[in-house]
Amino acid sequence: MDKSKQEGSLGAPTRHSIEWETDEFYDQSALDAELERVFDVCHGCRRCVNLCESFPTLFDLIDESDTLEVDGVAKKDYQKVVDQCYLCDMCFMTKCPYVPPHEWNIDFPHLMLRAKAVNFKKNHTSFRDKTLTNTNTVGKLASIPVVNVLVNKLNETKSFRKVLAAGFGVHQDAKLPTYHHKTLRKRLKNHIVSPGVFEFKAKKIALFATCYGNYNSPELGEDFLRVFEHNDIQLKLVPQETCCGMPKLELGDLDTVKKFKDTNIPVLSKLIDQGFDLIAPIPSCVLMFKQELPLMFPNDTEVQKVKAAFYDPFEYLFLHHKEGKLKTDFKQGLGNVSYQVACHLRVQNIGLKTRDILSLIPETQVHAQERCSGHDGTYAVRKETHEKSVKIGRAVARKVDQLNPDVFASDCPMAATHIASISKSIDKAEHPMTLLRMAYGL
Repeated sequence: MDKSKQEGSLGAPTRHSIEWETDEFYDQSALDAELERVFDVCHGCRRCVNLCESFPTLFDLIDESDTLEVDGVAKKDYQKVVDQCYLCDMCFMTKCPYVPPHEWNIDFPHLMLRAKAVNFKKNHTSFRDKTLTNTNTVGKLASIPVVNVLVNKLNETKSFRKVLAAGFGVHQDAKLPTYHHKTLRKRLKNHIVSPGVFEFKAKKIALFATCYGNYNSPELGEDFLRVFEHNDIQLKLVPQETCCGMPKLELGDLDTVKKFKDTNIPVLSKLIDQGFDLIAPIPSCVLMFKQELPLMFPNDTEVQKVKAAFYDPFEYLFLHHKEGKLKTDFKQGLGNVSYQVACHLRVQNIGLKTRDILSLIPETQVHAQERCSGHDGTYAVRKETHEKSVKIGRAVARKVDQLNPDVFASDCPMAATHIASISKSIDKAEHPMTLLRMAYGL
C-alpha cells in the first residue's frame, strides 16, 4: 500500500512552504473551498476536540446546522473558527493523521494563517489587535522613564482596568506584562568580554533579545549571560533587532512580517559569518526563525542560513553537555519542579531538553506538563477570549496544584505567568534559565 494514503504515520510530517505571495492565497472563493474541504475531514475525525476552542467551535456550528454537515454552516461563520486558532501547531504535530505526506494534505494551522491573512487584507482587523501585536513600538513607549512607572501602576489599578476593558477590549483580569526603563539592552550595553577569558575557538552565542526579553523581563537576559559565560560560552546581544514577527504572523499581517525579516536577517547572517550561533529566550521567537520564516521564504538563502544556526537555548546547552563541556558544579538543588512545556517549544521537535538539563541538578525532580497554557500572547488578554484561555490553561494549573511544587517554570514567561494566575498553589513563576543560574549559585 502507498504509505502516503495510510491514516497516520510513524514518520515525520512534512511542512509545505507558505505560498503567501500568490494571488490565489488571498482569493476568498478558493479559501472558502479549502476551508470547507478541511472542515469536512475534521468533522469526520474530531481527534482535536480537546486542544483549543477552534475545534469545539467548528463542531458546534456543524451539530447545530440544519444538515448536521459542513454544508449546513454559513461560510461567514468560518471566521468564528479562525478567530479561536492561535497557531500553536499542536493539532498538526500531535493529533492529525492526515498531515502531509498523506494525500489529504491537511495543515490546519497554516490554513488558519491563510484565513487570517485574507481577513487582514480586507481590513477587518481591529485597532486593538493591531496595537497589541505591535510589541516593539509599545515596548519602546512604555519603557520611557516615568511613563513605565505610570503604565505599570495603571495596569494594576482595578478602576483603570475596567475602563481599558470597556474602551479597548483588554480583559480586566488578564495579567499584563511589566515594563522596565532599564531594558536588557541598557543593562548589557557596557558588557565587555575580557581578553583571555575564553579559549581560542570557544563557542560564541548571539542572543536575540526579543521584545519581551528586552522590555518586559530584562533580568532574564542577565541570567542567560551568567549561565552561558559560566560554561565558557561567549554571549553577546544581537547588535540590532526588531520584532521577530510572530505576533504579526498570528494576526495575518504577513507584509509586516516580511518587513521585520528584511531588518533582522542581514544582521543575524553577518553574526553567523563571524562565527556566532544564535538563540532567543522565548520559544515563539526561536520558532519564527527555525520554521515560519523559512516556510514563508523557502528560496531565501540568508533565511535558510539563519534557520540552520538558530537554537533553543536549552537545546544548545544540551549539545554542550553531550560534548562533555557543560559544568555540573551546582551549589543547590531545586526540589520538586513543575515544568510546563510551551507549545512552540514542542513544535521544534527537539525533545524535552530543558527538563533534561534541569534534571542534572542534584536534589531536583522535574515534572513536565506537556499541555498548552492557552496564553498565546494576545489570546489571554483579549476581552472575548480571556475566559477561554483560562479554561485551556486550567488543565495545566490543576496538575501543578496536585504536585504542589517547590518551583514552577516554563520556557515561555507569558505562559508561566498565566498558569501562575490560575493556580491555587503557586503565585510566582520562573524561567528555567533563572533556575539554572540559582542552581549554579551565580
